[in-house]
Amino acid sequence: MKATLKYLAGIAGPSGYGSKTTAEQATKDFSNSSNSQLTAIITGATSGIGAETARVLAKRGVRIVLPARDLKKAEILKEFIQKETPMAQIILLEIDLSSFASIQRFCAEFLSLQLPLHILINNAGKFSQKLEFSEDKIEMTFATNYLGHFLLTELLLEKMVETAEGCGIQGRIVNVTSVVHNWVKRDQFRFSQLLNPKKYYNGTRAYAQSKLANILHAKELSRQLKARNANVTINAVHPGIVKTGIIRDHKGFITDSLYFMASKLLKSTSQGAASTCYVALSPQTEGMSGKYFADCNESHSSVLANDEIEAHKLWKGTRVLIHRRFLPHVNS
Repeated sequence: MKATLKYLAGIAGPSGYGSKTTAEQATKDFSNSSNSQLTAIITGATSGIGAETARVLAKRGVRIVLPARDLKKAEILKEFIQKETPMAQIILLEIDLSSFASIQRFCAEFLSLQLPLHILINNAGKFSQKLEFSEDKIEMTFATNYLGHFLLTELLLEKMVETAEGCGIQGRIVNVTSVVHNWVKRDQFRFSQLLNPKKYYNGTRAYAQSKLANILHAKELSRQLKARNANVTINAVHPGIVKTGIIRDHKGFITDSLYFMASKLLKSTSQGAASTCYVALSPQTEGMSGKYFADCNESHSSVLANDEIEAHKLWKGTRVLIHRRFLPHVNS
């Protein structure tokens, strides 16, 4: 109850920010000059909190690379950002995060540009009410939200490590997750079932499972990066319940009147992007890794999300799947 009241009131936490903080407010102290040498990749940035994250980071002087399935929408966003920030550097590249082949093409294209990479924001989110499968024959929500981001991170990680070593600026990976990861029970989290649900499919459960996987990915990769003394961090961020397309997808399950009342408690897009921008840029999060953030403050994830054995098991299973089944030519 105390946490709920604190959220509704927007009371600031130890960082000085809270649930009502906007992305611009959370980054207002970061000068353009210090960020002008940074490059960030932001997935799912053609709408919602991804678009706001791209706008604010560009306003703070960060070069933005926008991977997009719909390049026309990406071009519209680019024009919108550059109208506000004429000097903004924005690069558009095509990607379909549900497709391993498309992710490979994107990464090859990005790496061919020979740009540094300081920030990777795994923001894109998919919610499928009905059971769908990707071209790789994997359940669509899990393929997009988790596996796609896992592979993207895997293929770009050495570039981030190399960039950090070369410039001395810590690399930062941000996995955008959700508080609904708390809904997942241990007996519901079986890797083979996540890939191909054999029983009754539930869209909300599939979404929650993918978001739990995003946190476990951050936990395990953080451990590995620390073990190799790499100057790259990875954290998970819950943006809050935001007025986005995913919320609209859920609207059919509740009445219009209930949706209207609930919407008054939802965050604006700018408030939803605040934690992502804060973790990506703040000096206060320097050196913090394997953490879970909400409302621009370190927070608590579920017991299952903190299970190191579960995190390693998921990482190992995912890597075997990707490297042996789909990418046999990539070194394991």
